Amino acid sequence: MSVISHDQKQQFEHDGVLVIKGFYDVKREINPIQKHIYEIIGLVAKRHGIPIQRPPFEEGNFDASYLDIIKNDRNLGAEIYDLITQIPSFIRLISSKKSETLFCDLRGTDMAGIGAGSYGIRIDNPHEEQFRSHWHQEFIFQPQSMDGVVFWTPLVPITRDLGPVIVCPGSHQKGLCVYTRHGVHANKSGSYRIGLSNETEVVSAYDHVAPLTEPGDLIIMDFLTIHQSGFNISNRSRWSIQSRFFNFNEPTGIEIGWRASITAGSDVEKIFPENFI
Repeated sequence: MSVISHDQKQQFEHDGVLVIKGFYDVKREINPIQKHIYEIIGLVAKRHGIPIQRPPFEEGNFDASYLDIIKNDRNLGAEIYDLITQIPSFIRLISSKKSETLFCDLRGTDMAGIGAGSYGIRIDNPHEEQFRSHWHQEFIFQPQSMDGVVFWTPLVPITRDLGPVIVCPGSHQKGLCVYTRHGVHANKSGSYRIGLSNETEVVSAYDHVAPLTEPGDLIIMDFLTIHQSGFNISNRSRWSIQSRFFNFNEPTGIEIGWRASITAGSDVEKIFPENFI
């Protein structure tokens, strides 16, 4: 049984992006993740002897005291970031049968995969540009298969100030772009240095949409849809879950051997030399 309508499927095929309201059950699927994040924040503070005062857990305050902790020691943000991806309820969410069914229905396949290093919980802190994900297509960082879909769902209500994900509808139709490590993002670290060649010219050719979403909502994007993280100018971190499904049967994936993500060690410049300058 399909989990989306025929019209939604057609819209996704045309735009390369679709918002599905209330796809996940907040009480059953989202709240357990938030509760574990709340507890991990408390445990990290305790481990490092950082005194914090927090109200009892509620859906809206799961990240209470997080900003106080990283103000004390920014490195503790990385510790929390690594720990929260080990939450069982998070693993259940990204590998749920409902999500797999959605991908298989969209792509007409029964051979779905979840790439190594292709999932996580992003924490985008206020006014931090160094780790903001700028304009890109997912496939260049997740070279498992050209036929892939990003699943993006927020853990907090996304407002304009928090910086919703910004998408270029229809951009997937032109294929894989050309990239460089020596463009406007060359001052960033690691894979964040990689950006679109002639970025301004490329993204100006499309309309930009920035959906406002709530916990439980799901944004799906084609692996070739150009998008970027919004600018968080609020006083709270933007917490969101990303996972990626890919089609094992797609020819490019077969040819390159369903590579792991760039963060798991894949050298995309060697895999796609014709797409780098």
